[in-house]
Amino acid sequence: MGNFNRLLLLTLLTGSMACTQEKPKSKSIDLADLDTTVNPAADFDNYANGGWKKRFPIPDEKSRFGSFDLLADSGELQVKTLITEIAAKKQEPGSIGQKIADFYNTGMDTAKIEADGLAPVLPLFDQITAIQSKENVMKVVADFHSKGIRPLFSFLSDADQKNSTMVVAYIYQGGIGMPDRDYYMKEDQQSKEIQAAYLVLQKTFVLAGDDEATAKVNADIVYSLEKRMAASSMTLLEQRDPHKTYHKMNLDGLQKISPEYDWTSHFQSIGLQNPGDFIVSQPEFVAELGKMIKDISVGDWKIYLKWNVLNSLAAYLPASFADQNFDFYGKTLSGQMAQRPRWKRVQGETNNALSEAIGQMYVEKYFPAEAKKRMLDLVSNLKISLGERINQLSWMGDSTKIKAIEKLDAINVKIGYPDKWRDYSALEVSADSYLANALRSNNFDFNYMIGKVNKPVDRAEWHMPPQMVNAYYNPTMNEIVFPAAILQPPFFFMDGDDAVNYGAIGVVIGHEMTHGFDDQGRQYDKVGNLTDWWTADDARLFGERTKVLVDQFNNYTVLDTIKANGELSLGENIADLGGLNVAYAALQKVLTGNEKPIDEFNPDQRFFLAYAHLWAQNIRDKEIIRRTKEDVHSLGRFRVLGPLRNMPEFHKAFDVKEGDYMYLKESDRAVVW
Repeated sequence: MGNFNRLLLLTLLTGSMACTQEKPKSKSIDLADLDTTVNPAADFDNYANGGWKKRFPIPDEKSRFGSFDLLADSGELQVKTLITEIAAKKQEPGSIGQKIADFYNTGMDTAKIEADGLAPVLPLFDQITAIQSKENVMKVVADFHSKGIRPLFSFLSDADQKNSTMVVAYIYQGGIGMPDRDYYMKEDQQSKEIQAAYLVLQKTFVLAGDDEATAKVNADIVYSLEKRMAASSMTLLEQRDPHKTYHKMNLDGLQKISPEYDWTSHFQSIGLQNPGDFIVSQPEFVAELGKMIKDISVGDWKIYLKWNVLNSLAAYLPASFADQNFDFYGKTLSGQMAQRPRWKRVQGETNNALSEAIGQMYVEKYFPAEAKKRMLDLVSNLKISLGERINQLSWMGDSTKIKAIEKLDAINVKIGYPDKWRDYSALEVSADSYLANALRSNNFDFNYMIGKVNKPVDRAEWHMPPQMVNAYYNPTMNEIVFPAAILQPPFFFMDGDDAVNYGAIGVVIGHEMTHGFDDQGRQYDKVGNLTDWWTADDARLFGERTKVLVDQFNNYTVLDTIKANGELSLGENIADLGGLNVAYAALQKVLTGNEKPIDEFNPDQRFFLAYAHLWAQNIRDKEIIRRTKEDVHSLGRFRVLGPLRNMPEFHKAFDVKEGDYMYLKESDRAVVW
């Protein structure tokens, strides 16, 4: 496990969520969600969402539960219907149905998984046991990468950020078991407690057959290696600057900065005989890896590799391994009280392995064609609104405005599902073993990824399946993408009034568009190349305005004395505020002025209530702390309070006056897009 995510270049609407509770019948604005004992001018989050929070406590299996999760629950149950129907029937060998059925059924056959014990991973352990030299270590690392186990670093393919029409290989820092380098480097009490809890990884070694004393020694060796990798890793804030993570070189250049590592052999082993030019995101980290190969004994590397196997594949092993893994990653880091039910975990893995195949079935059964048309109309209106706002900016010069409008006009829009579906015919799935199916799936995905290197970018490709409740902006493609599953209440109401739809899915659309112009997205041009198209004065003025937003969020207390991280969450906060402004302006164009209040709320009020409800959320203290450290998104509560305090239209809608908490005087407001 490492801290790299395939969606590094994608700016998501939210982190992934899933859980299951009964989903109530949707109302555009459900009065039961409100807590009218709260003054909206004092705390709009609890006014708009207080009733919802009381009705939907966090399930034991979750560390947070919000309106996103409630919709994800519905989708999870829809997918369950699809998969269990398939898994219960005899399927044609080699068919998608057979692959879904065998993957799911082997995961649900806990009796066989327990009986097999560690047998499915013994071939991987045999590879480790056979290691006799540093060269062998590097060979095994390459083979493990091809199986979805990622010791030392991460390897992937993606669009070249400075030549966005071509796919290149990327080498990225990784190799650590905790989510981020700061977990190893910080010395505060809470960090020390987490470090001590992580060192209980020695229990996993005991489960794998070591005695207690040997397991403790092995755990210390792993921790020492990972801490050294962490020390040379970039911080999350440093990684937010795309220029700092872009270092193009060829094999000779890579070998020069890390001469101890046999990179030629690595590329050949993973199937890239001629990698050409590629991107090394953190050269200092890669240089340190080379030194570590030289310094650290073969025996210690073997222990580290064994840990990577056990930790990466715990979900497919007997319950004792999965439980031990959950104890740290679920309980200690996030505060979860219980694991998700078995069927949800296995369904999630099946969904990952055959995501677009399942997505195709999902769309056929659950996605109404008319939703796509209405979304296209909304997107068109939001584009016009953002364009007008750009042209009216007092702080931006004309030359930058022209290029900004060109970029806006060039944004590609994908709604619902791909025009072409991924081919899974080469993926082998059988009834032999859950873990074997997972490894074959990982290898299938790895080869698919490697097969793109040094080829033109496929602009039709999606990086989320249709059944995922989320949305994203991809700067190198300059595109916004809305999977089918998000086009449902509380985001999208086919029969809802404009005020609610603009306040919900309209803000989501505006949010993703604004990502093209946030502190990271603005650095990419209309075709997705990382290049500076701003004048120096405009870039300076942009920085001054976004600093206001940074300072605001840095002052929010998330728990006890812990403050939000305004620098880490800046891009998302810009997008939230921009999405609100753009969607509100677009709504004014479609209102006639003759709309009657609904449930005593006028259209402006319904707009802001719909927005606030997107972020209705209960969350555990440990998850607050974890997400404040790691997540580029602000916590749900502050996604309500933060942007709305900057909007005079909101102040007017709910009679918010100077002196009220929800009021910021004009000189203190952030005005960006």
